[in-house]
Amino acid sequence: MSQALEKMVQQLSVQPLKPDVFQGDSTDLFGNGRIFGGQVLGQSLMASSLTVPPERQIHSLHSYFVRPGDVSKPIRFEVERVRDGGTFSNRLVAAYQDDKHIFTMAASYQIEEPGFEHFDAMPADIQGPENFISEKDLVKQIPFPLPKSLTKRHIEDSNPIEIRPAHPDRILKGGDYPAFTYCWFRANGHLDPENTLLHKVTFAYLSDFYLLFTSLLPHQQSSFDPKMQMASLDHAIWYHRPINLNEWNVYVLESPNASGARGLSFGKVYNQQGQLLATTAQEGLIRNTTRFGSSE
Repeated sequence: MSQALEKMVQQLSVQPLKPDVFQGDSTDLFGNGRIFGGQVLGQSLMASSLTVPPERQIHSLHSYFVRPGDVSKPIRFEVERVRDGGTFSNRLVAAYQDDKHIFTMAASYQIEEPGFEHFDAMPADIQGPENFISEKDLVKQIPFPLPKSLTKRHIEDSNPIEIRPAHPDRILKGGDYPAFTYCWFRANGHLDPENTLLHKVTFAYLSDFYLLFTSLLPHQQSSFDPKMQMASLDHAIWYHRPINLNEWNVYVLESPNASGARGLSFGKVYNQQGQLLATTAQEGLIRNTTRFGSSE
């Protein structure tokens, strides 16, 4: 396991304080003083999963980002055991810093059982990961200045997840693009293949990358514009099949709607065999204070 991956795994772990109450550390991933949404999402999933028998696997979660998190403070996760039925378990997680509620999540678990199967096919025009280069290599090639936090994260520091975006130009420069993109990803190192929860928690962490950005693509708008205010408002994941972060998977992203200073995006994760592994959904704030003003 690489040092960066080991550090991420340690961060996604949570420590028990008392029954059904856990604590997780914070980090300033983007250098903006705010906790990355994927971090609190992954830690919440880890906390709730520690209260469920291991034979019951997470199959869906629905969450809301209530307040920005403070990177200088730990997070307290309080888990409510809503129900343990014959095949399903339900949990509610409330995340706090001091006495401020910053995040809430509902999660559902199920024992493994056989059933009907079908899934949407992977789009036919998806090219394999060998056709693209990593974010780290892309940042080195960009001819114009980028935020210091971005260059530090990709050049000075090592990434726990290797991501190869298919359309970096759509992310970096505003244009009239289709509200569609995709990226390949895998762990930068090796995760225990038997620890299926760790793979699902790690995907929850990285699922927050690029999802909201997709809603900006048709609007001549760069996400790096200092006048842009962007924040995740809610986030949902449905886990359909086992996900292996030691192998390449592709995150296919599209945005069907933007309105009211909010963007809605959906993601589908496929493995290289074309199986649909997970589906995500997120709505977030996409407010340009220069073009439309601020309602604050």
